[in-house]
Amino acid sequence: MNTRCRKTLSDAGFSIVEMMISITVGLIIIAALVGVLVSNTKSSKSNERTSELQENGRYALDHLRTQLRHAGFRGYTWGVKAEQLRVDASTGGATNECLDAGGTSGSFIGNLRQSVWGANDSNPFAANCLATAPLRGDVLVIRRVAGAPLKSGALVGGNHYLRSTYTEAVMFAATGGQLAIGGSPSVAGSPLADYLVQEYVYYIGVADADSSMPALRRLSLLAGSMVDEEVVPGIEHFQVQFSRLSTDLNSQYFDPDGIVGTATAGGFTDWEEVVAVRLWLLSRNRQAESGYANTNSYQMGDVTYTVNDNFRRQLFTSVVQLRNTD
Repeated sequence: MNTRCRKTLSDAGFSIVEMMISITVGLIIIAALVGVLVSNTKSSKSNERTSELQENGRYALDHLRTQLRHAGFRGYTWGVKAEQLRVDASTGGATNECLDAGGTSGSFIGNLRQSVWGANDSNPFAANCLATAPLRGDVLVIRRVAGAPLKSGALVGGNHYLRSTYTEAVMFAATGGQLAIGGSPSVAGSPLADYLVQEYVYYIGVADADSSMPALRRLSLLAGSMVDEEVVPGIEHFQVQFSRLSTDLNSQYFDPDGIVGTATAGGFTDWEEVVAVRLWLLSRNRQAESGYANTNSYQMGDVTYTVNDNFRRQLFTSVVQLRNTD
């Protein structure tokens, strides 16, 4: 009798209470693992978003710093007086040329004396190249020539070039089949080379792939036309200030509307005396982040930009000394 009882007891399974306890413990473990997985996923996505906005902001800042360091480069020619830097009659104006109120054809393209220029939270080119208004922020113009001269070969018809010597330079528009160094300025100089003219207008617009995404964009002088192109997505705001060497030799920073175009006694305008540029760029995530609230205020020059949404942002700033000043 005792043997049969022991056999029956040893063959018995889990009781209902034991099964329920086991299931409960298992569910608790699974819930804990799921919680860890969800937390890690959120943390990973947050890190990816932070990395994205940092990468975009750094790229945009590095790009502008590089362009500003080359602003005003005119090949072999350093002087910028009218008799040293001439515009050939063939230059004319570009298609969709960026002209402010009262500007005449060719006045923007041919103004290589003015290596940098800006507009303070306004759109000076609404009648032509920036008919689609910038989303917000300042407008920055940079003029220069390419870093390397064209030593031989055919010039691209419609492109603008600077034929440069030590003593003077002339800007011209190439015709089809024209060869590099096909002539020379009126005053002989050595060496002599042709440089591609590069002019850019930077502003905040929308990204090519997503119209809800802000982007740093620019208009580029290409084959006789101002062509719009995206520089980097995710840049939401852009501010710029300029420093010029004042008469008391103290460097001061001004908003774009604080620099005037009136010629000084030396024959230069205040814009041609700019020696440094201060930049602010606000980078933003591509997508809003659930559970995250951003109510920060970002001080950018003369603008305090306050937000109230679910996007992460990071502010980048830099001061760039212009190298090609006279």
